[in-house]
Amino acid sequence: MTTHGADGAGGADPLLTVLELLARQAPSARFDALLDGARRDGLGPEELARLERAVVLAGQVHAERAHDARREAGLEALADTARDLTLSYDLDGLLHVITRRARRLLGLDLAYVTLRGPHGSCYVHTTEGTRPGRAEGPRLAPGLRVAEGYGLGGAVQLHGVPVWTPDYLADERFAPSGSLDAGVHAPAFDEAAEAALRAEGLHAIVAAPLRSGDTVIGTLFGADRRVRHHTSEEIGLLAALADLAALAVEKAGLLDRTRAEVSELERDSARVRTRLTRMRHVSEAHGRIMNLVLAGGDLRSVAKAAADALDASVLIRDPGGRSLALVGEVPGLDEEAAEEAVEKASLDAHARRRPVLAADDTWVAPVIAGSEDLGGLVVHAAGGLTGEDERLLELAAQSVAFLLLMRRSTAVAEGPVRDELLDDLIADPPHAPQQIAQRAGRLGVDLRRPHVLVLARPEGGEQGRAVVWASSYAYRLSGLKTVQGGCIVLLLPGDDASAAARAVAAELSPLLGHPVSVASAGPGWSPDAVGRMHREAWRCLDAMSALGGTGSAASVRDLGFLGLLLSDDNDVDGFVESAIGPVLDYDAERFTDLTHTLEAYFASGGSPTNAAEALHVHPNTVSRRLERIGDLLGPEWQKPGQVLEVQLALRLQRTREALARGRVTPEPPRPPERGA
Repeated sequence: MTTHGADGAGGADPLLTVLELLARQAPSARFDALLDGARRDGLGPEELARLERAVVLAGQVHAERAHDARREAGLEALADTARDLTLSYDLDGLLHVITRRARRLLGLDLAYVTLRGPHGSCYVHTTEGTRPGRAEGPRLAPGLRVAEGYGLGGAVQLHGVPVWTPDYLADERFAPSGSLDAGVHAPAFDEAAEAALRAEGLHAIVAAPLRSGDTVIGTLFGADRRVRHHTSEEIGLLAALADLAALAVEKAGLLDRTRAEVSELERDSARVRTRLTRMRHVSEAHGRIMNLVLAGGDLRSVAKAAADALDASVLIRDPGGRSLALVGEVPGLDEEAAEEAVEKASLDAHARRRPVLAADDTWVAPVIAGSEDLGGLVVHAAGGLTGEDERLLELAAQSVAFLLLMRRSTAVAEGPVRDELLDDLIADPPHAPQQIAQRAGRLGVDLRRPHVLVLARPEGGEQGRAVVWASSYAYRLSGLKTVQGGCIVLLLPGDDASAAARAVAAELSPLLGHPVSVASAGPGWSPDAVGRMHREAWRCLDAMSALGGTGSAASVRDLGFLGLLLSDDNDVDGFVESAIGPVLDYDAERFTDLTHTLEAYFASGGSPTNAAEALHVHPNTVSRRLERIGDLLGPEWQKPGQVLEVQLALRLQRTREALARGRVTPEPPRPPERGA
């Protein structure tokens, strides 16, 4: 047998040469050259047959090696892809990794991923390798909507396995009238998606499902712009990439949910920190307010601390609606409608026992102790109140209630001393004024300021509760209180006896739940005046009872000419001023004669015509003057009660004028004659 060289058929054993070429991984052309050389050299038939068989086997080994290399490269690429997916990509980044690897591994012209939308339709999420955009027509680009059941994607959604075609444009299975699986799947037609695929010039397409459990959530597509038959290994590789893509989608969804949960936790944490800060603010503010109360602070100090803490205006009111302390301005309280809204809200707040909204940015909190109404806290906050602010408002109201109870306790503790002082002031004969003033000063009562005296007689029920209230009320207003003859006696600072009587009745009657008769007198400016006011108030109370006024409130001045008779000082000037003062002032300012017109009117028996004859004026003139008098004295000036007071005041005024005209300087008295 002829031998061949390493690259020829002779010089060496041809079979050994095949092995050498195989070991060097020579290309298949070298094996073909070896066979051609052996034939030229005239190698025998048997040897030539063995050589041909060896070359065929070498080709198979070479093919297996290439297959193994491709598989190894694919596995390595899958491992690299899986490793890339562990990095912190978002969903877009992860799917771009998948499509790029699919193109490189399978030598594809284009790769893209569709995902299922919320209502069953699909949309293109990621593309790799598309042609540049055109001026018009649909593009195979992210956001393109694809009808459910359309094309290869529809088949993948239905069966959950890879589907492929070597030439999509010529494959009748995916035509509008075709059927991938007769009786089971009739592909939908999507004109926009079909136009996008044709615009890309795609022929060979393979689609693999993205599965999450048993659910297909999307599809990975690989496509070529030429007719191509994909091998099972390529389809398997694309399916493996699709599985990785499904993991990427799940990972991205998990990351999105985790980020959302972390964001929500951060928001919750921020809300909790904010709430803790506000609660700390509420606690500190309440502590400051309570420290003021325990340190003996007054109502204004507590209102100021609450106003600073709430950044608002604060008004403390008593049960009768009167202001006890005000910090800032509470708009609208002078308006009748706004005042009614606040009063209604106050009733609602006491019923609910918590703050309520009275009007825009105005809140009312009840000041209560058990079932007893001690007043209300009105707060005007331009920026509104948070939940924590409402809690602070409630605590501030409790602090005010505590302060009022402490003041009541102090008043009860000092009660005997204060009662004894008022007893001495109204005693007959009175005690030494200098000693009385010193004792009053030690109790914080300044008798040089104007004071009024109020008598309150509960009409039924027990007196004990009224006495306790009176002690607190007098202490609150820097006054004095005692009990005599079944009546509560109050000496209060002020110059309006009528208003003081009404205030006591308005607060005491609802507290007791039955009527209270209240009479008042004053004002007085010295300790000596207290006894006189006390006597006048008693006369006023007796007169009210005699006139059927039980359960009402009035002052000596309110009784008109009866008050003039009941008063010790016979305040004629005050009575005349209250009865016809506006008419006298009008005549003095405008040089008119309304006073004489009144006298003529009454002298003529209430006849304007007769009065006109007496005054030598036209009746219409008298009528106009009477209308003016009605404007000055009020619409009820001609009713019997007021007419009597007007007539009495006119007579007193005329008498005073006559006395003034006839007043002379009295001569000094002569010494008595001797012997007389």
